[in-house]
Amino acid sequence: MSLRLDFTASDRPEAQAACARLKALYGSAASPDVVVALGGDGFLLQTVHRYLKDQIPIFGMNRGSVGFLLNDYAEERLMERILKSESTLITPLSMTARTSAGTEHTALAFNEVSLLRQSHQGAKLRIMIDGKVRLDELICDGAMVATPAGSTAYNLSAHGPIIPLTAKALALTPISAFRPRRWRGAILPHTAKVRIEALEAEKRPISAAADTFDVRDVISVDIAEAEDLKATLLFDAGNGYDERVLAEQFVS
Repeated sequence: MSLRLDFTASDRPEAQAACARLKALYGSAASPDVVVALGGDGFLLQTVHRYLKDQIPIFGMNRGSVGFLLNDYAEERLMERILKSESTLITPLSMTARTSAGTEHTALAFNEVSLLRQSHQGAKLRIMIDGKVRLDELICDGAMVATPAGSTAYNLSAHGPIIPLTAKALALTPISAFRPRRWRGAILPHTAKVRIEALEAEKRPISAAADTFDVRDVISVDIAEAEDLKATLLFDAGNGYDERVLAEQFVS
């Protein structure tokens, strides 16, 4: 059995060179069964967004600086690797952000939706879960809601929990919380509807980002799982996403 492959690469020279070699070896199909993405985790997510509507599985290989969601790079036996690969479905978050100018912006995030302060003053936020205020005031650099797939990215660097995909949960993680000092975030059910409101928005402006899309001067953000949307990532057999998550938790 053979697959129709297409290749896409980030702007990094090593990724572009690898893409050219792989196209020469395996061809480049106009209607591929699998897209091979060459770059880092950020580029992989861009590729997922690009092919989401077409529902084409993505097999990433690391030609960037960060590669938690990527397979090792090798040019040999690529077709065999993909045919034997393990598939993982990932679900994005939907973000609806409202600005002080009265505009509304929507975007999807496979990693996280994050809110960040825009000035030297800390952000002051109110957090609501399923319509109920859970934290009346959080003073911080920001906060994020991360998917299981994104829990090992920005969320982890902010000391948020690593979440296996099978946990069906989301991570709500503060960024440099000043008050309350001991609040370290929460693990939410994947069905949770999160609203984060900016308090004193004129004095303490904040921005919001969903993966690579961002908007400034936000006054409120609604975040929920886009349960009807799925993307498929392919991992080498024996080194699937769940195995990577488990191994990451034992890294010293």
